[in-house]
Amino acid sequence: MARVAYSKVFEGDNLARGKANELPISPKHAIEIARFIRNRRTRESIEYLNQVVAQKKAIPFRRFNRNVSHKKGLSGWDAGRYPRKASMAYIKLLQSVEKNAEYLGLDPENLEIIHASANRGRGMKAFFPRAMGRATPKARETVNIEIVAREVQ
Repeated sequence: MARVAYSKVFEGDNLARGKANELPISPKHAIEIARFIRNRRTRESIEYLNQVVAQKKAIPFRRFNRNVSHKKGLSGWDAGRYPRKASMAYIKLLQSVEKNAEYLGLDPENLEIIHASANRGRGMKAFFPRAMGRATPKARETVNIEIVAREVQ
């Protein structure tokens, strides 16, 4: 793991943090989910992401939306997808943030996400085995995710 520090410095006693390094998920999906859950409550985000995993609701794709089809039920935007693998990683991280808040003596019900960031992690080299003893190189993508939540009244 290359990075240890958070990308932004936040001060205060009412903060709970969570970070996951080098997750094997799509960077584009992770960035779109981070944009979507920012400034929302943690419980609300977990419930929505559970519906994304069940393919009931979609995540709006605002930046990486080339050739992305329209999905019903999106308000304010048309293009969207159901990034299941990335959503499960975010659910796990949000639950970790809530547990960290509970350990710090904060109320997990009143947490608002003030910072959600996803960036590309280290790329790992791999190979596709092909016919005639050949191989095609490929790069496995990883993502670093960080979430900071603040207790609001």
